[in-house]
Amino acid sequence: MAENIEMKAWAGDFNRQKTIAETLCKHPGEQIWQEDIFFNISKGRLKLRIFDSGSGELIYYIRADSSGPKVSQYEISVTNEPESLKSILTHSLGVRGVIKKQRTLYKIGYTRIHFDQVEGLGNFIELEVVMQDNISKNEALQTVENLMKKLEIQDNQLINTAYIDMIPKYQ
Repeated sequence: MAENIEMKAWAGDFNRQKTIAETLCKHPGEQIWQEDIFFNISKGRLKLRIFDSGSGELIYYIRADSSGPKVSQYEISVTNEPESLKSILTHSLGVRGVIKKQRTLYKIGYTRIHFDQVEGLGNFIELEVVMQDNISKNEALQTVENLMKKLEIQDNQLINTAYIDMIPKYQ
């Protein structure tokens, strides 16, 4: 499975932090609407991400529920028929819950900065360093920690779980 180092946090000052990210990246962020359908499974998390373009990605991932930067192992399968896949997975596994969000994506090298406006939850920042052969885990962790400082993310804003786990009816 592929790996990345990631962290998630409540946004302290969403618009200010987006401005900082845009300055760091030297380009405007990409706007992406996403609907994540989470399915019932016994290990890890399985979600079907549907984009407003009509395409989708089936994403399986395993990640510790701990705050701060952590390793996430994942597999992604791209689909041009997310609705038929949603039907199959819904009937075979059952839906755990749905998360809808507007994401602004910034990229710096191998790092993805997500500014998420999550329906029913609020505003968040995610950092993901996609692991490459030429990057050690320590370097990736350092990259995340440096970006946390630049984006003014405080330790008390860190989140230890997925959005789906933050909604009471899905806990």
